[in-house]
This record gives sequence, structure tokens and C-alpha cells, in this order.
Amino acid sequence: MPMTLDHLIVPARDRVAAAQQLAELLDAPWAETCSVGPFSPVYVNDQLTLDFSQASEPFPPGHFAFRVAPEEFDAILGRIEAAGIPYRSTPMGPTDMRINTNHGGRALYWGVPDGHAWEILTVSYARQPQRPDPADAA
Repeated sequence: MPMTLDHLIVPARDRVAAAQQLAELLDAPWAETCSVGPFSPVYVNDQLTLDFSQASEPFPPGHFAFRVAPEEFDAILGRIEAAGIPYRSTPMGPTDMRINTNHGGRALYWGVPDGHAWEILTVSYARQPQRPDPADAA
């Protein structure tokens, strides 16, 4: 079985509101509570859950990127725009309401009051380069 990331804990000032907003933008199921702790889970897919945890102490902001199909990108962008959420074309840049096309696909970033940066992209720029197959050299 290939290794997969199962879940992440995402700190938030209001775990329920943060989970609900992300779930609505991604069109993913979520719950206010779960049976294994004080979390509000967002079920991103069959293999990944984001467990939003209530935080009262300061925490570092995270960066969470979701690779999506082009039609999902369009749908999520539509929900971001309908919600009036400002977005940007770079992770830390100004809110320019533009889409990044630098890596052969589309990407955009948005922030939340908790300080996290969320990203959707259609082509990953973070994949490890493919190693040449030694058989090809023969």
C-alpha cells in the first residue's frame, strides 16, 4: 500500500466556522464535532481529513494546497468569488484578484482570519522530478 497522508490538525480561533467555510468552498463534507477528539473535521477526500482544532494560544500560520481538476478549480473559484473572499496569484503577495498560470496550470491563494494560506492548483509544481529510467540509456 502506498503511503498517504491521513489527517492534519489545523488550529483555528473558531474551529467550527473555519471548518464550515473551507468545506463550503471545497464542496466537501464536514462536521461540527467528531468521535475522536475536540475537532471539526473536513473530509477533503477518502484519504484526507483536516481536523480543525480550537486554539486559544498563538499558532504559526499554515499553508494548505489542494490539487484539483480544472472544472473543480472553476467551481471553487466561483464559490470564493460568491463569498466575497479576496484572493491572490502568489502565496504571500498582495490581493490582486488574479490567477497564477506560471507552471502550466492555474493556481490561486486566499487567506483566512486565522492567518492560514489556502491554495488551489490544477498542476503541481511541488512534485519530485522523475529520475531517468536506466533502461532508457541502453
